[in-house]
Amino acid sequence: MDYRDWEILKVLYSQKNLTKAARLLFITQPALTNRLKQMQEELGVKIVTRESRGVHFTPEGEYLVRCADDILAHYNKIKEHVRNMSNQAGNEIAGTLKLGVSNFFANYELPHILKLFKGQYPHVDFKVITGWSKDVTKLIHNKDVHIGFVRGDYSPRGLKKYLLLEETVSVTSKEVIDLVELPNLPRIDYSGDFLLKTLIDNWWAENYIQPPFISIEVDQVDTCKKMVLNGLGYGIIPSRMLIDTEDLYKIDLMDQDGNPILRRTWMYYHMESLEWNVVKAFVNFIETMATD
Repeated sequence: MDYRDWEILKVLYSQKNLTKAARLLFITQPALTNRLKQMQEELGVKIVTRESRGVHFTPEGEYLVRCADDILAHYNKIKEHVRNMSNQAGNEIAGTLKLGVSNFFANYELPHILKLFKGQYPHVDFKVITGWSKDVTKLIHNKDVHIGFVRGDYSPRGLKKYLLLEETVSVTSKEVIDLVELPNLPRIDYSGDFLLKTLIDNWWAENYIQPPFISIEVDQVDTCKKMVLNGLGYGIIPSRMLIDTEDLYKIDLMDQDGNPILRRTWMYYHMESLEWNVVKAFVNFIETMATD
């Protein structure tokens, strides 16, 4: 079995359908069926069985799929290492940079950063995985990505971190409001990062006895902001979401000592990742960019 065979097993296992898998693999269904037959003959076991609703993996096939992740990861690591050796010899920065990025950072900060970096290092490609900050933290901790951009103070152990941004969190509304009246005013709530929700809930508990009056619940902070802009209630929103929004009334959250409550964005990476010249170049680029 070769590298392509392990890819075939992974894709087929995720789709459980020969036609869909063949389409994703950019091969014909007969070619896929023939390759599966050759794999089964080579190993001397049945890997899949065909059923009316698709394909079913045998226990042996399930085991091979589990092996595929390790084999493909090892192959990619070898490929990166060989490329890194070649690039170091030629003093050229090239390769694929794997980034794990929080949803907000991916939408509002990352495109400009990648554009500038690509301008300096045109031979670098990117693989970007987005998600909630807690999930991105797991990606970098497990070395599924080279570098992670995380909002909130998750502080995973064993990682090098660099502070990129600090922002306040604001009570935001279309009209002027009094914080004393906040529990009686309609609030637009949204599904956010766990640490952000905890930060807001703790601030509320320190200042009010009664719970907030949640009038509308949405799934994204962008939607919350649009609701606020239309005068449907107030929101509690990180300040970087409010850049270029001049027609909103804002009050920053303060702690009991009168200090602004800050939300931080960090860059995380493993120190050993700096052995890859593309990772080292990107880390240096971000740190230089942050200090300019």
